[in-house]
Amino acid sequence: MCFVTDSPSPTSDKSFAELGLSQVLQASVAEAGYESPTPIQAQAIPPILEGQDLLGIARTGSGKTAGFTLPMLERLAGKRARARMPRALILEPTRELAAQVEESLATHGKRHRLTYALIIGGTSMQEQQDRLQKGVDILVATPGRLLDLFGRGQVLLADTKFFVIDEADRMLDMGFIPDIEKITRLLPRARQTLLFSATLPQEIRSLANSFLRTPVEVSVDAPSSATTSVAQRFERVGVRERMARLEDLLNDDSVVSALIFCNRKTEVRDLVRSLRRYGHHDLDELHGNLTQPERMEALRRFRKHEVRILVCSDVAARGLDIPQVSHVFNWDLPYSGDDYVHRIGRTGRAGRTGVSVSFVGDDDEKRLADIVKVLPQESRDEVNRLIEVLTQEAETRDDYRPFERGLSGGGRRDRRTGGYGNRRNAQSDDGRDGRGNGGRDGGGNGGRGGKQGGKARVKKPYQSHGKARSRRSNRSDASTPQTDDKGDTGGLPAFLRNPPKR
Repeated sequence: MCFVTDSPSPTSDKSFAELGLSQVLQASVAEAGYESPTPIQAQAIPPILEGQDLLGIARTGSGKTAGFTLPMLERLAGKRARARMPRALILEPTRELAAQVEESLATHGKRHRLTYALIIGGTSMQEQQDRLQKGVDILVATPGRLLDLFGRGQVLLADTKFFVIDEADRMLDMGFIPDIEKITRLLPRARQTLLFSATLPQEIRSLANSFLRTPVEVSVDAPSSATTSVAQRFERVGVRERMARLEDLLNDDSVVSALIFCNRKTEVRDLVRSLRRYGHHDLDELHGNLTQPERMEALRRFRKHEVRILVCSDVAARGLDIPQVSHVFNWDLPYSGDDYVHRIGRTGRAGRTGVSVSFVGDDDEKRLADIVKVLPQESRDEVNRLIEVLTQEAETRDDYRPFERGLSGGGRRDRRTGGYGNRRNAQSDDGRDGRGNGGRDGGGNGGRGGKQGGKARVKKPYQSHGKARSRRSNRSDASTPQTDDKGDTGGLPAFLRNPPKR
């Protein structure tokens, strides 16, 4: 199944000079290879230069990073920062995104006498403290490390007048919203705040309403929509056949560079080992278990085309600008439509076209139903037919149960696997073997048991009392009450004198 739609125009009709940028900044932009601004840049730069708050919604690869770094450089030029008091703060959800934004600042601002600092985990805190002590104009940080340094008194935000929250939807997914709220309370009230996101769930809308003051809203794509510059294909492939099918796809000459996404870090490692056994040695891996230097080195090698294939988890799905990625392969379907949008957004960037291939398993009808909502309207019919086929086949299986969202539990396990248990255990009647974890795709109450894992395990009555009696007398059974020489129970309560039979 394949569908292709026309790519939208990657540039606007305006020039950078018409947006109000200085000649110095225009020269830096021209040296970086930009001829004209993208739609998000054309709409966002003028209100930012005027000092207005802004809410920007644009898909990945639309150039929204330059949409806030260019006017920021323009407004901060000509002044100097004081020690430990940055004048601008950019928050990023991941270390890789923060490093990428710092590179963008260094490229566009090389003609300005401004200083930058990258504050992320996994690197030397002492070096970061020394950098802050010298004075920093623009601080690019992840929330955790920034709060650590603030708690040590190494950074002060009282003079920060320019605040950017980038990839806000990713911040929401990673649970950073409480940290952002805490950081916002440390900033002065008289500031300019910008919030950028690729999707616009209701939570992000509420966040914008609380942080921004009468913002200008700029949107160049439908919220939560898949990019139309990518040919998207869904293939139904069984687990046993996936390796052979992926091998055929990678051997195609059109695959110049490829990202392969897995849902779990362990699957990334296993797939890398399998591909190397198939003779693919020009590959690397990227996931959260790697150290920060290892992750940055893997990205560097992939960007420099030293390796052709990068097998990764969703740590590489958000915002990373990796040029000339020709293909994206979803070894596992992502958990949500938003995740799918970000994954395939790694290709088809900056006016280029790309290809994405997603493997669909027998139990993926729920995930596919979520993904179809973000596909172009004219391309949904074929995917909906595949969903109907999967649902009909699932209903004929003995272990089928309709999807129900759990009351609690935060796992992202498939509903038929009952969380961490296997399919048979998940549907057991007594629940002793199931581990229904509830969560995003499965019902249940979380923990052991749960709705999908059978009845929750019930603690046997008086178990703790039986253990205590066993310690007092190893010769007596735990269910037998202790008596003295006269046969009296020694004033034990009734529930211990007549315990229930086990």
